[in-house]
Amino acid sequence: MEGHIYKTFDLELKELKEKLLYEGGLVERAIRDAIKALLERYSDLAMKVIDDDDLINAKEVEIDEFCLKLLALRQPAARDLRFITTAIKINYDLERIGDMAVNICERVLELNEEPQLKPYIDLPTMAATVQLMLKESLDAFVREDVQLARKVVKDDEKVDQILGQIFRELLTYMMQDLKTISRATRLLFISKYLERMADHAVNIAELVVFMVEGKIVRHMKSNAEE
Repeated sequence: MEGHIYKTFDLELKELKEKLLYEGGLVERAIRDAIKALLERYSDLAMKVIDDDDLINAKEVEIDEFCLKLLALRQPAARDLRFITTAIKINYDLERIGDMAVNICERVLELNEEPQLKPYIDLPTMAATVQLMLKESLDAFVREDVQLARKVVKDDEKVDQILGQIFRELLTYMMQDLKTISRATRLLFISKYLERMADHAVNIAELVVFMVEGKIVRHMKSNAEE
């Protein structure tokens, strides 16, 4: 009987991982479509990302409830407990990234009402880096790969550098022509949303280290710089 309980619990933990990966797939698609909507000035796609956020929210609630049920019924300890608590926190980070994709699309809808300010060069690069960070943080979670998780944390430096470049360029536009301020400000918001997405990917990576090694390593990047 005890062996049956352990086998059932293992299956439940596998199901939890699959639920998180499904949510991660929804979030990755939201980012991809949000950036496509920006680059192609595709308002219908931006609206679809906004509408589809309900799917991500519903999945977040489902995963939270599943985790609470496991904690209550199985009373896990040690590594299994770390896995479930990590899943709860990753679930939150994924939902927040989905919210950032919605925010981008809201700015896209506003930008599409005016002529495009400039060719987009740094924003697609920034978005691609963020997408890779999210993918690798989830891969690190699935494979319990601490080395890959630490790479994600380091890659956040690239995002911060690009954010600085974008800020300086758009500030120049605004100083030279006051008519550009509304569009430049919205592009700054989009770059900041991408930077926040990267921060959440870093959160996921740091949680992987906690799950595997049992070490709380929040703010790994800032600690490494000291």
